[in-house]
Amino acid sequence: MQGQHVKSFASWDYVVFAALFVVSSGIGVFFAIKERKKATSREFLVGGRQMTFGPVALSLTASFMSAVTILGAPAEVYRFGASFVLFFISYTFVIIFTSELFLPVFYRSGITSTYEYLQLRFNKPVRYAATVIYIIQTILYTGVVVYAPALALNQVTGFDLWGSVFATGIVCTFYCTLGGLKAVVWTDAFQMVVMVVGFLTVLIQGSTYAGGLPNVLEKATNGSRLNILDFDVDPLRRHTFWTISVGGTFTWLGIYGVNQSTIQRCISCRTEKHAKLALYFNLLGLWIILICAVFSGLIMYSHFRDCDPWTSGIISAPDQLMPYFVMEIFSTMPGLPGLFVACAFSGTLSTVAASINALATVTFEDFVKSCFPHLSDKLSTWISKGLCLLFGAMCTSMAVAASLMGGVIQAALSIHGMCGGPMLGLFTLGIIFPFVNWKGAFGGLLTGITLSFWVAIGGFIYPAPDSKTWPLPLSTDQCVLSNVTEMVPQMLPSRPAIADIWYSVSYLYYSAVGCLGCILAGVLISYLTGNQHGKDIPPLLIRPVCNLFCFWSKKYKTLCWCGVQHGTGTEQDNPENDSDWKQESESVLRNGFRQESLTQESGYDPRDKNYTNMALEKVTHF
Repeated sequence: MQGQHVKSFASWDYVVFAALFVVSSGIGVFFAIKERKKATSREFLVGGRQMTFGPVALSLTASFMSAVTILGAPAEVYRFGASFVLFFISYTFVIIFTSELFLPVFYRSGITSTYEYLQLRFNKPVRYAATVIYIIQTILYTGVVVYAPALALNQVTGFDLWGSVFATGIVCTFYCTLGGLKAVVWTDAFQMVVMVVGFLTVLIQGSTYAGGLPNVLEKATNGSRLNILDFDVDPLRRHTFWTISVGGTFTWLGIYGVNQSTIQRCISCRTEKHAKLALYFNLLGLWIILICAVFSGLIMYSHFRDCDPWTSGIISAPDQLMPYFVMEIFSTMPGLPGLFVACAFSGTLSTVAASINALATVTFEDFVKSCFPHLSDKLSTWISKGLCLLFGAMCTSMAVAASLMGGVIQAALSIHGMCGGPMLGLFTLGIIFPFVNWKGAFGGLLTGITLSFWVAIGGFIYPAPDSKTWPLPLSTDQCVLSNVTEMVPQMLPSRPAIADIWYSVSYLYYSAVGCLGCILAGVLISYLTGNQHGKDIPPLLIRPVCNLFCFWSKKYKTLCWCGVQHGTGTEQDNPENDSDWKQESESVLRNGFRQESLTQESGYDPRDKNYTNMALEKVTHF
C-alpha cells in the first residue's frame, strides 16, 4: 500500500514555514518599539494590566496546546482509540475551578509572581521552595516541547533537527526579550490561528482521501477506535473514563490553576471579569483543538488501517505518524506540508515563549530582588534581559534530555503531574485551609514531591504491565514489509512486587498522588504543630468555599472560617479598606522582595475589580 519513499520539503514549504518565524519576530520588534517609553515592571511583565480577554484567551490555548498536542494526540487516538476526547470533561472542571477558586485570590492580591502569594500566606522558605520546583518543572517540560516536534519532523520530512531546535530557541528568546508579555500574548494569538488553519487543512484533505467522514467513522468503529466509555475503576489502566476525567482534572488544574505562565496572563487583563472571560473563551479553544486532534487520529487510522507505518518499520516512533501522514496526503500540494510544520512549530513557539517569560519573571521577582534590593534601573535592565537569554538557552539545551522520556504526550503530562500536583496541593492548603501553618505547608510540599516523584520514577524504571497499556490492534497486511518491528511484550527479568501495584498507576494519577499527599500531610503537620490563627490571616488570601456548603447557617460558616474575618465587611472584594492587610503585606514583602509599597492597594478599584492607577508603580526596566 504505502511505499517507504516520502516526499521531502519543497521550496514553497520552506517559504511558508519561514513566514511563521518572520511574523513572530516582527511582533516582538513592533511591541519593543511601540512600548519603548513604558518601561515599568507592570508594563513588561503583565502588560500594564490593560489586556482584553480575546488575545489572552487565544494565548492561553496556544501555550498549552503545543506541538506535543498536535503530534502526540492524533497518534494517541490512532493507537489507543478516541477515549482521549474525554479530556473535554477535565478541561471543563479545570477552567471552572481556576476562574472561581484560584484566579480571584491572585488577581485581587495584585501580585506579579504567583509565589508572592506563598510568602504573604506562609513565609519565605515556602516561597523559595515552590519557585525552585516551578523552574525545574518548566525547564523539563519545555525541553520536551522543543525536542519532540524537531525529532519527528526531522525523521519524516528531512527537516534539520538541530537547526529547528535552535531556530525555535533563538526566535522565542528574541521576541520575549524585546517585547515582554504583550509580544508573547499577541504572538500566541497569531500562532493559535496558524494551528487551527493547519489542523483544518489536514482534516479536510485527510477526510477527502478517506472517502468522507462517514467512511472514516465506519472504519474507526470496526477497528474499535470509538469505544470511548470505559468505566473500569482500575487505577492501573492507562486511559479509562475515571483516569482521564479525575486524573486529567488534577493534572491540568496543576497546569492552569496555579501555574505562573497561566496566572501571569490572566492578571494582565484589565478587569477580573476580563480575566475570567479569557479562561472561559480559552475553554472553547481547548475543545476545538481537542476535537481536531481526535478526528485527525481517526482519519489517520482510516488511512493506515491496512498498513501501519509504525509496526511495519517505515517510521521509528508513534510521534512521527502525523508528519508522515501529512507528507503523504499533501505530496502533490507544495506549501501545505510547510503549513502543517508551521502549525506544529506554532505550538512550540507559543509554549517556549510563555515559559521563558514566566521563568524570567519568577526568578527576578523571587530571587534577584531578594538578594539585591537596591539595584539601579540600568542594572535591572541588563539583568532582566540576561535572564530571558539565560532561560532561552537552558530551555533549548534541555531538549537533548527529552529524547529519553518516551511518547511526548505521556512525557509532558508526567512532568506536569510530578511537579504540578504538589504545587496544586500547596496553593490549595493556603487558599482553602486557613488553619494550615507554614510548617504544614512546607512539610506537605516535600511529602507531595516525594510521593509523586517516587511513583513516576518507579513507573519509568518498571513500566506498567502490557495488559494495562497495550495499544489496540494494528495491521500490516498490505504493507511491503522491511525492518518489521514485531510488537512483542518485553520480558522484564525481575520486578519487585510494588512494581505491579504502585509503579503501574496510570501516569494521569501522578498529579492526584502529589496533590492529595501534600494536602493530607499539610493538614496533619499543622494539627500536630499548632494551627495557624485565622485572625492573623488577611481575608483576601483565603477563599471561603465553606460558604457554598454552609449557606443555611451563619454559625457554621463562621466556624469554618477558623477565625478569618470574612464577615466584617467586604474585605474579600475590597482590599483598599483593609488597613491591617495593607500593613502586613507591605512589611512582609518589604524585606528584600519589594522596596515600594504594595502596588495593588493604590491601583485596585474594588467597584470594578480592576487596576486603574498605574502612576504609583515604581519604575524598573523589567
